[in-house]
Amino acid sequence: MSTLTRPPKVATDSPVRRTSPRRAGRRGAYKGLLFMLPFLIGFLLTYVVPIGYALNQSLHEKKSSGIGFGPTKVVFAGFANFAAILADGAFWAGMLRTLLFGAAQITVMLGISLLLALLLDGIAARAVRFFRAGLLIPYVIPGVVSTLIWLFLYSPTASPIVDIADRLGTSVTFFGGINTYLSLGNLLTWQGIGFNMILISASLQALPRELYEAARLDGAKEWRIAWSIKVPNITGILVLTGMFSLIGRLQLFTEPLFLRYVAPESISTDFTPMLEIFDRAFKTGDYQYAAAESLVLAVVTGVLAFVFYRVTNRKMS
Repeated sequence: MSTLTRPPKVATDSPVRRTSPRRAGRRGAYKGLLFMLPFLIGFLLTYVVPIGYALNQSLHEKKSSGIGFGPTKVVFAGFANFAAILADGAFWAGMLRTLLFGAAQITVMLGISLLLALLLDGIAARAVRFFRAGLLIPYVIPGVVSTLIWLFLYSPTASPIVDIADRLGTSVTFFGGINTYLSLGNLLTWQGIGFNMILISASLQALPRELYEAARLDGAKEWRIAWSIKVPNITGILVLTGMFSLIGRLQLFTEPLFLRYVAPESISTDFTPMLEIFDRAFKTGDYQYAAAESLVLAVVTGVLAFVFYRVTNRKMS
């Protein structure tokens, strides 16, 4: 009599442990945080800490003991520096001067950049690369070097332009009155045309070419295509370049600082807000007041950039 035997049990694989979505999300967040950690450390050390230090400095002021001849000490002053800035006519005059100058110079610079980008959009690709590289050279040159170049050209004693004008029996003056703003505006426009032209040209290249072909079939000329199709479709980059240029003009410092060595009577120490802050901190030694001015300038720049972006976007949408 045979006995029935059971078949041996086959070993099965161990059950797979499934990670919960919450745990997987935490792991992804930790990996993302580790990936961003170098940037966060750099941002903390180069931006957050200096801003915090400037805020702490702005809440203090220097006071001398006795009748003004004793040693000075830094004491807590609250918002006294900010109250003094609100009544500082020279600081706000420099702010207004920079804004009015920037409004005219930025308009001219972006207008020329837009015109060059439209012209380059209609020529052969090889020629486009050549002209782009040539127009971008002024932007690649460091700001200090380009300022020194124009400082030489503006010099009343060493400038070849002045020398040629003298030989022709005429006189050329680059500083004094409106000439100061024209000379500074020429320098800044020369520096910024190439970079803004590249951005605008890239936006034009992204537009679908079918729009142009349809317009040409309807009988539109090239100038009409540029004005009615190309420009309305790149308003976003025009707003962006305008906002960046506005921020740059409010932070204008290197160019007027160097030009001041040639024309100190035309470019004063409070010609721009940054010049005023520099003079207050490193020549007068009032770091606390300069820190308060820096924070006020940062707030004004942020507010104006935000307002400019919102208003121009609303008008062009």
